[in-house]
Amino acid sequence: MTFAGWTMILLFLALVVALAKPAGDWMYALYAHDHLPGERTLYRVVGIDPKAEQGWVGYAVAVMVFNLAGLLFLFAILKLQGFLPLNPQGFGGVDTLLAFNTAVSFVTNTNWQNYGGETTLSHLSQMLGLTVQNFLSAATGIAVAFALIRGFARRQASGIGNFWVDVTRVTLYLLLPASLVLAIAYVTLGVPQTFAASATAKTVEGAQQVIALGPVASQLAIKMLGTNGGGFFNANSAHPFENPSALSNMIQMLSMLVLGAGLTLTFGKAVGNIRQGRAILAAMIVLFVAGIAAAYAVEAAGNPVHHALGLSGGNMEGKEVRFGVVATALFSVVTTATSTGAVIGAHDSLMPLAGLVPMFSMQLGELVIGGVGSGLYAILIYAILAVFIAGLMVGRTPEYVGKKIEAREMKLSVIATVVPPLMILGLAAIASVLPAGQAGPLAKGPHGFSEILYAFSSAAANNGSAFGGLTGNTPFYNLLLALGMFVGRFGVILPVLAIAGGLAAKRYTPSTSGSFPTTGPLWVGLLTAIILIVGGLTFLPSLVLGPIADHAQVAAGTLL
Repeated sequence: MTFAGWTMILLFLALVVALAKPAGDWMYALYAHDHLPGERTLYRVVGIDPKAEQGWVGYAVAVMVFNLAGLLFLFAILKLQGFLPLNPQGFGGVDTLLAFNTAVSFVTNTNWQNYGGETTLSHLSQMLGLTVQNFLSAATGIAVAFALIRGFARRQASGIGNFWVDVTRVTLYLLLPASLVLAIAYVTLGVPQTFAASATAKTVEGAQQVIALGPVASQLAIKMLGTNGGGFFNANSAHPFENPSALSNMIQMLSMLVLGAGLTLTFGKAVGNIRQGRAILAAMIVLFVAGIAAAYAVEAAGNPVHHALGLSGGNMEGKEVRFGVVATALFSVVTTATSTGAVIGAHDSLMPLAGLVPMFSMQLGELVIGGVGSGLYAILIYAILAVFIAGLMVGRTPEYVGKKIEAREMKLSVIATVVPPLMILGLAAIASVLPAGQAGPLAKGPHGFSEILYAFSSAAANNGSAFGGLTGNTPFYNLLLALGMFVGRFGVILPVLAIAGGLAAKRYTPSTSGSFPTTGPLWVGLLTAIILIVGGLTFLPSLVLGPIADHAQVAAGTLL
C-alpha cells in the first residue's frame, strides 16, 4: 500500500460525503412535494390520480404488475430482435433461455450478462430494451425506499404513497436529467454515442481491425447512476470505449454511490431528525472503509506464488494497466458495495481474500451504501433487528424513530433477511452437487466453489458481477440464476412494503430518557456489529470452503 493510494481513496470518500447532501435534498424534494411542473398533464393522459393513496398491498401489486410487464416487454424485444430495426449488425433473435435470463436480470436491477453485448444485441435491444429497464428498475428501488420512509415518517396513516407517482417522479425528475448530464460528460471524455455498427482501423502491424461501436454513453450514464452495471461491451468498464480515462473512472465510481448515500439523508429529513440519516450513512461508511482496506492490503501485497518466482509487487493479474492495483481494488468494492456489478478488472483474478470482500459485501444484502433504494431499505431492516436486540438488552419496548417495533415488524424483517441467504446458499449447494452445475466453473477445488458461490451471491443480491471463470450461458445456470435474481429482488421488496404499511398505521412515540439512542457512535457500532454478526454466522462456513481455503492453498504454494 502507498500514501498516494490511500490519498486517492480518502479523496474519493470525501467527494461521496460532499455529494450526498445535494443528492439527498434533491430526492427529498421528489418525496415531499405535492406536485412538480408538468406532471399533472402526464397523469391525466395516462389516467393516474396522483392524490390516490395506496396501502401496502396496492403498492405491492403495482410494483409487481409494472415489473412483470417490463419483463415480458424486454423478453419480446430480445426474441424478435432479428425482425426489428436499428440492427446494423444483423443479429438474430436471442436464445429463449438466455433471453429469459437477461429479461429477469435487467428488470431486477441485476444486469447479470451471460453474453457479450457487442456480439449478441442490436442497438435497439441495447436502448429500448436494456437502457429503458436500467431507468425503470432503478426507479422501482427508489420508489420502494420512499414507501418505507413514509412508513417511518407518517402517523396513523392507511397509505404509503402512490407507486405510479413515485416511479414517474424519480424517472423524469431525477434519473433522466442526471443521466443526460453524465452522458454528455462521457461523450466529451471520448465515449462513443452513435448508431454506426463499427469502425475499421488499420493496426500498427498493417492488419485490419473491426471495432464495435454504438450508443454507449447513454447506457453508461444510467448503468452507473442507477447501480445497474450491465456493459454495452463484454469487457464492461474495462473497455476503453466505456471507461477511457482516470477521470471517467472517478465519475463512474461517484455515480454508483451518490444516490445511495444521499437517500440516507433523505430518510433523516423525512423523519424530522437528520442525525438519524447521518448515523445510517456512518454505519455504511465504516463497513465500506473496512472492505476497501482489506481488499487493497491483500492486492497490494501481491501473490506469494509469483514472489517465489522472483516477481515482486502487487497483484496485477487481470487488471487494466491504466488503473492498476489501487483503482481496481477500490472499484471492485464500490461496485459490490452497491448493486452495480460493473467491473474494470477480472474479479476472478483477485487474490482469494480480496475476492472475499466483494463476495461478502453482496451477501450482506448490498447495504454498504447499496443499490439505489435497495441499500436504504436493506439497512433499515437491520436497524429494526438492532433496536429489537437493544430493547432486549435494556429491558425496554424497542422503538426506532418514534415507531414501536413489535412482533409483526420482527417477523417480516426476519423474512426479508432470510430470503437472500436462502437463494445464495440453497442454489449454490444445488449447483455444487449436480453435474450440470459442476460443469460451470473453470477452476477446480476451493476456487471453483468460489466461482459458483460468487455467481449466486451476485444474482440474489441483484449485483450482476461475476468471477469470470464460470460458464453461465447454459440452460442450468440461465434458469437457476434467473430464479435467484427474481426471488432475491421481490422476496425482499414485498416484506419491506408490508413493514412500511404496518409502521405507517402506528402512532408516533416520543423518545424518553429510557429510549435507546439511535443517532450516536454507540448506535453506529451496534448496527455495524449486528450486520457483521448476522452475515458472519450465515455465510462463514461457505466462505471457509471457498475463498479462505483458496487463500490457504495459495499461501502454501499449492496450485490446482
